[in-house]
Amino acid sequence: MARVCELTGKRVMTGNNVSHAHNKTRRRFLPNLTKATLISDALGRSFSFKLSTHALRSVEHTGGLDNFLLKARDENLSQNALKVKRQVKKAQAEAAAA
Repeated sequence: MARVCELTGKRVMTGNNVSHAHNKTRRRFLPNLTKATLISDALGRSFSFKLSTHALRSVEHTGGLDNFLLKARDENLSQNALKVKRQVKKAQAEAAAA
């Protein structure tokens, strides 16, 4: 399974370890990923995502999963998150029409 955040698209970065003697060796910077279950207000159910802690804070800041997904760019979202985004849009359109 890839080390990629499903909501923000954060992924592994590369760089150098630099010693005191200024020797450089390649290294990887891994994102701080956690499994989290978020609840959608529009759908009334929960979804499990593999998120970075930065994304979790962003979801809280924007007012929940639904608002975050509607504001997020599609190219940053995983296939699973895109599916949820489409369901949220559909549920909100039906609620507005009723």
